[in-house]
Amino acid sequence: MEWNIRSSNTEKVDRFEVKVDQVVLPNGEEKTFSYLDFAKGVCVLPITEEAEVICLKQYRHTLRSWQWELPAGMIEESDQSPLETAKRELEEETGYIAEHWLELGSFYPSPGSTTEEIFLFAAAGLVPTEQKLENSEQIELHKLTMEELKTLIKVGDFKHGAGLAAVLRYKFMTE
Repeated sequence: MEWNIRSSNTEKVDRFEVKVDQVVLPNGEEKTFSYLDFAKGVCVLPITEEAEVICLKQYRHTLRSWQWELPAGMIEESDQSPLETAKRELEEETGYIAEHWLELGSFYPSPGSTTEEIFLFAAAGLVPTEQKLENSEQIELHKLTMEELKTLIKVGDFKHGAGLAAVLRYKFMTE
């Protein structure tokens, strides 16, 4: 059951690497696999003292629309851990820091087409600071009850994959 890579090509496009591998399958047949190789990421479920979730409404150019999301971002090479990234992203995107963190594990959002792994966290004990948005980030903050968030998910308005995974993991781990 061995897969052998006969050849591999990589092309860097902005923050992504596009990889094309020629693979010899265990049955001897050859197949081409292409996928995106890019940095790991984080997603944070921020929960207020009033048990509300701080959600983002963010403009996403790729979809040409506003999307409901949770704070998330890419792990930088300078970051020491996914938790450090989660803390930075929470503060930059929401203007809050958190006193308490719960690790919710990680997941692969699309293992057939990317190498991306996203680490999930819940954050509580939120203390307001200052939002530090990048010039390409257009974000509105909304505090939603879990019931309101559940409704957005049920009707299909909340489509953020990492956010969906974070809510599901949190619910399963805390019930």
